[in-house]
Amino acid sequence: MTSFCLVRAFRPLRLAAVASALSCVSMAVAAQSAVPNRPMQAQPAVKPKPPAPAAVAAQPATAPSVTQGAATAGAQGAAAAKTSDDVIARVGATNISTDEIRAYVASLAPRERAAVSQDPALLSQAVRMMLANRLVLQEVAAKKWDQQPNIAEQLERVCESAIVELYLQSVSAPPANFPNEDDLQKVYDANRASFLVPRQFELAQIFVPVPKDADKATEDKAKKTIDEVQRKLKAAGADFAAIADEVNEAKNGGELGWVAEAQIRPEIRPRVMELAKNTYADPIKLDDGWHLIKLIDTRAPYTRTLPEVRDALVQQIRNERATAVRRAYLAELLKQHPPVINELALSGLVGEQSPAAR
Repeated sequence: MTSFCLVRAFRPLRLAAVASALSCVSMAVAAQSAVPNRPMQAQPAVKPKPPAPAAVAAQPATAPSVTQGAATAGAQGAAAAKTSDDVIARVGATNISTDEIRAYVASLAPRERAAVSQDPALLSQAVRMMLANRLVLQEVAAKKWDQQPNIAEQLERVCESAIVELYLQSVSAPPANFPNEDDLQKVYDANRASFLVPRQFELAQIFVPVPKDADKATEDKAKKTIDEVQRKLKAAGADFAAIADEVNEAKNGGELGWVAEAQIRPEIRPRVMELAKNTYADPIKLDDGWHLIKLIDTRAPYTRTLPEVRDALVQQIRNERATAVRRAYLAELLKQHPPVINELALSGLVGEQSPAAR
């Protein structure tokens, strides 16, 4: 077990799942295209919450749930009429065309599209999920499962929610040219401190684990191992990476990569600060075992430039604008059509559903 507890782990980002609401998707898209976007006046750029400056590894995209209405699932055989060049995937009598894949990719956020372009396996994963969904839909149609009254009611609610969501997206979407360069620069300047990348250290480590409930014999064995490591390191021509591979479970030369100052455990941080490049500190005993740290290199703190953060910053500003416009739109709609609710009757319904009432 290597000492990965030395570093506080980043929470990885996940690529967003792209979901379609059963048979309602075509209806929702139709509703979206039928209603024109509301004109939006240019507003001052809102102050965003800037993206985390540290590098975060992207996880594979969550495969989308791309389904069609159960009523149309039985007609999938008609897709076989497409030419073989147009069909990019097939399972049973179900085909997926190149146009469908292009539409899926176009629906992804810029970051997700970039991930797919760098790793085609992500797109393959999505296509496999599409095919699996369609196989399920064929069973749904064959069993007429979606025609059960309780299921039909649930589908109607899902359909309604999908239409409302797509419509609200259409009326709240900022103009394509928002934010402009001046607004973007102003937001960047106002939040420049948030784009500071702290000092970083490239570290390697030799780690000898000691369980918290270890007995004296285990403690003595670990101490003997770390003493032997120190002896080897002091020999002429000693290779830190080779010695680390002898001890560490992960055979990677003990490399921990670049670590931000704040991520280093407080007990170890002062030792790292005192090291010169390519030197190592004396072993330190912590609650998980012995740590022997080597400093390979150091990066001074710096502020990420606007080109470096442009895409994420633009997306953040657009998201905040869309959220603000959506709230304003709903508030105005409710103002024009004030709702009337019989709160007393509503409370009675809630009481009927409570366990005590039963």
